Amino acid sequence: MNFLAHIYLSGDNEEIKFGNFIGDWIKGKKYQNYPENIKKGILLHREIDSYTDSHPVVHNSIVRLRPAYGKHSGVAVDILYDHFLALNWELYSEISLEDYVKKFHSYVLKNSDLLPKKARRFAFPFIRKKRLICYGDLVCFEDVLNKMAIYTSMPNKAKQAMQIINENYKDFKNEFQLFFSDIQTFVKGVNISS
Repeated sequence: MNFLAHIYLSGDNEEIKFGNFIGDWIKGKKYQNYPENIKKGILLHREIDSYTDSHPVVHNSIVRLRPAYGKHSGVAVDILYDHFLALNWELYSEISLEDYVKKFHSYVLKNSDLLPKKARRFAFPFIRKKRLICYGDLVCFEDVLNKMAIYTSMPNKAKQAMQIINENYKDFKNEFQLFFSDIQTFVKGVNISS
């Protein structure tokens, strides 16, 4: 799961959302340096990642994208699943995506001193470009894939990936819907204690 799904799956607590947002940047036991609910968010992030990585439906999506991204296909699928969540947001929340994201951005900016250094360099442009909102647009999605090729070890295969996605869009969407129903149930049963 990518950022939008991680935040959404955190429930209503802003601190848990924040912890889930920074989860990729907090390694090992460094989560213990944070307030209790942020710790819970970081640990929830790890639970979500573990569940996602082992889910057979997600595996099907990953295999389909392998010709473009090889070992990085899982990252592309995470972002693609955020596309489907953003695009169909009204099915999952009574709050508009714009209002939801605005509230979350405000919390992150007010607590930016708690962002790890690498997360801080990422967060400000991420917020400025309103990535959580634009994921719902495939043009934005392709732009994110292109940026990933610049700033990470992902290969520059956005065009090839977009061809695969466009040819199999309905299959990816169905897989997202099946998986997202499962992960929502899973998260309800997660008991995070630091």
